[in-house]
Amino acid sequence: MTSQVDESCVLTEGPWTHRFVGANGSRFHVVEAGTGPLVLLLHGFPEFWWAWHDVLPRIADAGFRAVAIDLRGYGASDKPPRGYDGYTMAADVTGLIRALGERSAMIVGAGVGGMIGWAAAAFHPKMVNRLVVLGAAHPLRLRAALFADPRGQLAASRAILKFQVPRYEHVLTRDDAAEVGALVEHWAGPAWRDTDEYADYAARCREAMRIPQAAFCSLEAYRWVFRSALRLQGYRFVKLMQQPITTPTLQMHGALDTAVLPRTAQGSGRYVIAPYEWRLIDGVGHFLHQEATDVVTGEILRWIKT
Repeated sequence: MTSQVDESCVLTEGPWTHRFVGANGSRFHVVEAGTGPLVLLLHGFPEFWWAWHDVLPRIADAGFRAVAIDLRGYGASDKPPRGYDGYTMAADVTGLIRALGERSAMIVGAGVGGMIGWAAAAFHPKMVNRLVVLGAAHPLRLRAALFADPRGQLAASRAILKFQVPRYEHVLTRDDAAEVGALVEHWAGPAWRDTDEYADYAARCREAMRIPQAAFCSLEAYRWVFRSALRLQGYRFVKLMQQPITTPTLQMHGALDTAVLPRTAQGSGRYVIAPYEWRLIDGVGHFLHQEATDVVTGEILRWIKT
């Protein structure tokens, strides 16, 4: 049996403020600290805003307005049945920048949040001053690797292929979301898996995924990727993503990432014509922001200050 939880489970107290902001037709839960230039933090799957609980105060202390959000469909943000395509999720980000009273922002995205960051920078270049991507290949690089590297990236994407199964969200949330715990464990680096922080993090991810509709909504983004591959909407998305990125981009990747292989992510720089850096971080899996918080925060601050 699985016990249901409600959205209040993600409203953890800390050196930050929780509030709700309307953008792009939905209501988003945002967690804010500090004043200064806006840095928007986008979590991945199967996470929620808590992905940034260590990074957020440090960015705020360095003189920035740090805002971590729950993506559409996650945590305490709205969970509409639609809108999990690449266009809408990129527009969520730019809508939030405006709703927060800014004309542009620096975007830091991990996993799915990194993919959304790539799309936001491609579609709305004037609104993204700096981009930092963690554990996420450029969408076209990932797409190419799924076809070109069947024993590598396609095999590593087995979990995402399972997400295509109808009603798989019930599998994801069964037994208090045990499957979510298994995914975090599979994608995490071995050194982090042995820590108390890891156990707490996995438990929080499992709990947040049991918020009603969160599992369905989080899978819809993955389903759109596959559904759209054979449709005009997907073709248009690919054409738009071929536009070179004009935002200075820092890409960090865990050397032990088993979700998005380093060799898949590494070719992403070809899509960036602005200053670009690639950093491979040793001994770390998919959750760089948790596994190597000091290194990652230092690199983010270096990039957004230059």
